[in-house]
Amino acid sequence: MMRRLLQPFWVLLAAIFLIEAWLWDHLEPIVERIVGLIPLRAFKQWLAARVDALSPAMTLIVFAVPVIPLFPLKLVGLWLLAHEYWVSAAVVIVLGKFVGVGVTAFIFDVTRSKLLQMAWFSKIYEFVMAMRAKAAALVDPIKLRIREILRGDGWSSRTLRMIQRFRKSVQAAR
Repeated sequence: MMRRLLQPFWVLLAAIFLIEAWLWDHLEPIVERIVGLIPLRAFKQWLAARVDALSPAMTLIVFAVPVIPLFPLKLVGLWLLAHEYWVSAAVVIVLGKFVGVGVTAFIFDVTRSKLLQMAWFSKIYEFVMAMRAKAAALVDPIKLRIREILRGDGWSSRTLRMIQRFRKSVQAAR
């Protein structure tokens, strides 16, 4: 019983996790293009050379520090929400999310080899990758079903009966 009640929560959590992973996967190439347009490629090479000289623990600091300047942007988004500037708040929060994931992907690409030298970080990385695969396995059948329904060839008799019952209840309520 409890498992059935928690299943929507786990599916929602898996979907959120996969959205984060999707953003990571799709923003990394965009950041690479931006790096190609402005002299960030030279910065990336310079940073990689400096990271090679650091210990893994110091590399963790290099990985964590770039996210700190984005915190005030999130506070601005929260302030905008509190003062009911909904569209501005959504833009600021989404922009902060994209910039945060993009910068994190860029820095992680540079620091990955050093970070994975730490046993605890390597275990966490493997756990996150396993959870990503598990989340994908959990959400893939739902995504497939939604695609079938949107194409029109996935309306089962059960779904049609449920829609019919809903329509009758709405009509009866009038």
